[in-house]
Amino acid sequence: MTPFLAQSEPWISFDVAGLAEQFWNNTVDGLALGGIYALVALGYTLVYGVLKLINFAHSEVFVVGAFATWLTFYGLGFRAGATPVLSVAEIILFLAIACVAAMAVSGGTAVLLERVAYRPLRKRNAPRLVFLITAIGASFAIQQGLRLVFGLNQQPQIRLLQPEPLFRIFNATVTNIHVILFVAAVLLWFIADYFINRTRLGRGIRAVAQDPDTATLMGVNKERVIVITFLVGGLLAGAAALFYMMRIPQGAIYNGGFLLGIKAFTAAVLGGIGNLRGALVGGFLLGLVENYGQSLFGGEWKDIVAFVVLIVVLMFRPTGILGESLGKARV
Repeated sequence: MTPFLAQSEPWISFDVAGLAEQFWNNTVDGLALGGIYALVALGYTLVYGVLKLINFAHSEVFVVGAFATWLTFYGLGFRAGATPVLSVAEIILFLAIACVAAMAVSGGTAVLLERVAYRPLRKRNAPRLVFLITAIGASFAIQQGLRLVFGLNQQPQIRLLQPEPLFRIFNATVTNIHVILFVAAVLLWFIADYFINRTRLGRGIRAVAQDPDTATLMGVNKERVIVITFLVGGLLAGAAALFYMMRIPQGAIYNGGFLLGIKAFTAAVLGGIGNLRGALVGGFLLGLVENYGQSLFGGEWKDIVAFVVLIVVLMFRPTGILGESLGKARV
C-alpha cells in the first residue's frame, strides 16, 4: 500500500528560480503596494506617538475613504465597465476631485471617531486597555454600519485609468499606476514629515508626544493637538484609499480594510511605531517581502510571510528597524 504522505502534494513550495525570474516585477509591484501600506501606517504611528493608542478603527477610516472614492466617481457620472476615454487633464482633474473627497470624508471620520469614542475616555482617565477595547468596538461598529448601507457585496469597480506600460527596469514593466502610487506615497510622506518637523502645529504634536503635561504647562492646547493628529492620519488614509482603488481589480467592500489595516499596522511596527520615517520604510519593506514571499513559497503564503518577517525583526530589534519615537524626532 502506498503511504499517504507519498500521495500528498507538498504543503509549501520553495521556488528559488521563480523568485529570481519574477524579482524585478515583484520589486516594482511591491514598492507600489508598499506606498499604500506606508500612508495608512502613518495614521497608526501618529496616533500612537501622541496618545500611545493603537487605533484599530483606523482601518475603517481607510474603508470609508474607499467608499467616498467610489461615490465620487459615481456622482461624476462614471459607471462600472469600460474605461472612459479621457484626456490627461481630465483624468488628473477627476482623480484630484476624488482624492479631495476621500481625504475629506476619511479625515472627518477620524475626527468624529476621536470626538465620540476616545475623548470621553480621556476625560475619565480610563486605562489603556479600555481605549484598546473601544478602538476594536468602534472598528466593528463602522464596519457594520457600512454593511447596512452598502450591503455585503463589493461595489462594481469604476476605473478612470487603465494600467499602461511606461518603461522597463530589466525584465519588469513599470506602468503609470506603479509610478503614480510610488511618487504620490513619497510626496505625501514628505508633506507629513515637513508638517510634523517644521511647522508650529507639528512642534505642538511632538511636544505632546514627548511630555503631554509639560506641553500643556507651556501653553500647548493638548486637545487641539490630538484632533489635528487624528485629522492628519485620516487625510492620509483617504489618499491611500484612492490609490488602493486604482490598484485593486475590484471595488470597495465593507470589510475591505481589515487585512490591509493589519498589514499597515505591521508596517508601522516593522519600521518603528511612532516614527514617521519608520512608517515609510516599513510600508515599502512589507510590500517587497510580501511579493518576494509569494514567488518563493506560493501565493497562499503571501500574508503569512509578512507577519513572520515582523516577528523575526521584533525578536532582534523590538523597537522596529528605526525605532525612534515621534516625541524624539529630530528637528
